[in-house]
Amino acid sequence: MSRLNVLASDEIPDGAKGIIDNVGAQFGFVPNMFATLASNPTVLDVVMTLQGTLSRVLDAKTRHTIALAVSQANGCDYCLAMHTYVSAELGGMSGDDIALARAGSSIDPKRAAVARFAQQVVESRGQVSDADLEAVRGAGYSDPQILAIVTVAVQVLLTNFINNVNQTDIDIPAVSPAGTLG
Repeated sequence: MSRLNVLASDEIPDGAKGIIDNVGAQFGFVPNMFATLASNPTVLDVVMTLQGTLSRVLDAKTRHTIALAVSQANGCDYCLAMHTYVSAELGGMSGDDIALARAGSSIDPKRAAVARFAQQVVESRGQVSDADLEAVRGAGYSDPQILAIVTVAVQVLLTNFINNVNQTDIDIPAVSPAGTLG
């Protein structure tokens, strides 16, 4: 059971209604994470603005790969379910590529390097090695793109932390927990 308030639609503050309406239109319902964030319209706006801004860096499949790799490394079951759903339904990723992203890899060698690097960022708390940087550079990523990878990873960590603190009830198709990959 979620530990923070998940607002019903009639409880959404005026400052959050527009954002929540947009989320509802995109998904066909309002996922619990967003209904929780709506209790603080400023936090909801920060999360949505950050996600919207970061949609302009890197391609969608690379961002989805980062989200899956980071959520797995950080043990966020809600985010794994959400990112699996979004990656498959909106992002065009196959089940195999989603499973590989969770494992820090990809069917695409360039995205595999991103997945490994993103997991290293999380596991090392940003203290990646020179070899980690060389691996992602060797896959063809420039320093500005590496900055984007780290920023997307941190944005995913933000929602991972919110959902882990809340123990958000999973209201989308569940996937195997973060401790497993099957």
